[in-house]
Amino acid sequence: MNFYTLSLFPDLITSALNEGIIKKGINKDLIGISNYDLRTFGVGKHKQLDDTGYGGGPGMILKPEPIFEGVEFIKKHYNINNAPVILMTPQGKVLDQNYAKTFIDYKNIIIISGRYEGVDERVVSNLVTHEISIGNYILSGGEIPTAIFIEVISRMIPGVLGNKDSLSEETFNTNQIKYPVYTKPQKFRELEVPNVLLSGNHQEIAKWRSDQSKIKTTSKRPDLI
Repeated sequence: MNFYTLSLFPDLITSALNEGIIKKGINKDLIGISNYDLRTFGVGKHKQLDDTGYGGGPGMILKPEPIFEGVEFIKKHYNINNAPVILMTPQGKVLDQNYAKTFIDYKNIIIISGRYEGVDERVVSNLVTHEISIGNYILSGGEIPTAIFIEVISRMIPGVLGNKDSLSEETFNTNQIKYPVYTKPQKFRELEVPNVLLSGNHQEIAKWRSDQSKIKTTSKRPDLI
């Protein structure tokens, strides 16, 4: 899968995705990420990207020309005919695992990182196919949400995770909090690993994990039930 991003600060996206499983996925040619600086497509000799809004109001608004030209360049340069054009914005649909799954079959995804007071509405109504938010809180811009979106999707691509069972057991694929996990040492400051995990009885271990997941979900994330 190929991701193409347009933003004011592409290095934020690059640095956030340059380690761990995403880097491994890139090295395996399972993921392609191309980050474009919106300034490349700025207006005039000063490469203007934003301007004041009609009707007044605080803050600056991203102009339509650089975003349209950036998306059109990506589509033409990579010969892309059918790809979602996503705007990361607080007014978008909140991303969760089920929504993320709807993007897994695309070969190419174009992502625009919003900033300032937003983008010109003509971008939203005539270019963007999906508006996505990562949560109900305030950030400086859409670069980190873009990186988060890319990681969420990339983890579902076959071969990206080293252990294929890892994804199926994760919290938001089961709608339950994961059971408690322990590693060595067996005893630490008088705190011991539960005996059932040392028993070797896989049926009992599975039952304990299932019971613990239900207990943790009820107490910590009842909204998932």
